[in-house]
Formats: sequence, structure tokens, C-alpha cells
Amino acid sequence: KYEERDRSKSELSVFEQQFFGKRNSISEKEDGLRAQNRILQKTQLFINETKDKFNDVKFQMGAVGERLKIEFEVELDSVINLEFEEVERIKELKDKIERQRRRIANFGEINPMAVEAFQTMKERHELISGQRNDILEAKDSLMETITEIESTATVLFTESFDKVRENFQVVFRSLFSEDDSCDLVLMDPENPLESGIDIIARPKGKRPLSLSQLSGGEMTLTATALLFAFYLQKPAPFCIFDEVDAPLDDVNVLKFNKIIKRFSKESQFVIVTHNKATMAEVDVLYGVYMQDMGISGVSPVDFRKFGHDPVLEDVK
Repeated sequence: KYEERDRSKSELSVFEQQFFGKRNSISEKEDGLRAQNRILQKTQLFINETKDKFNDVKFQMGAVGERLKIEFEVELDSVINLEFEEVERIKELKDKIERQRRRIANFGEINPMAVEAFQTMKERHELISGQRNDILEAKDSLMETITEIESTATVLFTESFDKVRENFQVVFRSLFSEDDSCDLVLMDPENPLESGIDIIARPKGKRPLSLSQLSGGEMTLTATALLFAFYLQKPAPFCIFDEVDAPLDDVNVLKFNKIIKRFSKESQFVIVTHNKATMAEVDVLYGVYMQDMGISGVSPVDFRKFGHDPVLEDVK
């Protein structure tokens, strides 16, 4: 039993040594585990701090990106992707940065409503620019229309002028004689719509430099010829003459009456006259007399109702 006891003690001693050795090993493992836990906690804390710093940097980059976009119209990605060369003159670069900062500081405070004001001005600018473009397009279209109208008007005016010129020469020679000459001349043929017109009338035996050198009767016949030249171009249903024959002599009155008679087939002429020769040529004569003081009366005589009686030709 003693021997068994001694062997058991020896075995117990071995087991105790193994136990304490294992317990020491476990203690060391636990110490190492606690150390690892502390490292893990520190690492986790560092990760959290890094995440916070990352979020701060990200927020700052977003703010910088918005500022770059608003103030300089530059995207942040384009700035990040820029390749920067190493600059040795750092002091010069810092001085430049400082000057830019002072320059920005001199601009004053930032207007928080600048973006809204810019958008408003931009919209108004686009509206005004659109209206300006519309006006320019309308101007170009109007100029084209004016050019087309001027071209058409020039052609029509030239045709009408040539016809009036021919009519003027025909009527003038019928009032004067075939040897007399007259003409209408454009003073500026290159610009007929803005040109003045020179009226030339040269009765036989005269070379007047201007119309004022003609006699009263000649000027009246010239004006009558010009009026009838316009009349022939565009006949009117009614023509009124107020004592046109007053400055004419008997021969010219007959010429005047002859041409009136010629054109009376197409138009009705109303002539105010005191000339007996003119009265003798009319179809209907209206005599104006004073019926009472301040009251005028009209006495019409229609010669078309009377036949021709040769006996009356000898009556003076």
C-alpha cells in the first residue's frame, strides 16, 4: 500500500506538473487573447475614426465640387484626374495662392442669392436673345420683301413712265402741232423710284430753258397734256376742270375743246368756264345765277335734245 501510495504520489506529482503546465499555457493563451482583443478594439476604433474622417473628406470634396461647379463651371472629376507636375518653386506658388486669396477676399461677401439671380438673368437673356433673333430674321425677311417690291415697283414704274411719256408727246402735239416737241426725262435713271422728273416742252420756234419761260396759255396746254397723259394711262370716270381755259386764246380754246370732245366718249367731263366757245361745245350746260340775295340757282340746258339748225349759224 505504501508503495502504491508512493507511486500514486509520483503520478499525482506528474499530473500536477502537467496540470499547472497546461494552466500556465491556458493563462498565456488567455493573455494573448486579451492582447489580441485589445488590438482588435484599437483597430476597430481606428477604422471608425478613419470612416469618420473619410466621410468628412467626402463631404468637403462634395462642397468643393459644388463650389467649383457654381463659381468656375468645372467638374470635380476633371480636377481630380488632372496630372500635376512637381513644382520646385513652392514659395512662388504659395505667394501666388496668397495673392489669389487676397483678390478673392476683395470681392466681398458671397451673395447667397447669386445662383437664383443668375438663373433669372439667364432666362431673360435667352428670352431677349430669342426675340433679337426673331427680329433679325424678320428684318432679313422684310429686306427681301422690300427688295422684291422695289424690283417689281421699278419695273411697273418704268413701264408706266414710258407709256405716260408716249401719251404726253401724242397729246402735246395734238394741242400744239406736229412740229412741237416735248418729253419727260428721269433725272436719275439709275434710281427711278427716287428720281425727279424733268418736264420738257418746246413749242415751235421757241427754245425755253424752263417751263417758266412759256406763256400762260402754253403752260396751261402743257399741264393739260400732262394730265391727259396720266388719264390715258389710267382713265377716270369723272374729270373736273375749273376754268382751265381762262388763260387760253381762241385758237387754243378750240384745241382744248377738241381734245375734251375726243376723250368724252370714255369719261364724263365737268368744266367750270366763262368761255363762250367752251360752252358751245358741251352737251349739258348748267348756268348758275342768284335767285335771291344769298341764294344761288341752277338753270340746266341739255343741248342733246335740240337738233342742228344752220340758220342759227348766221345769228350774231
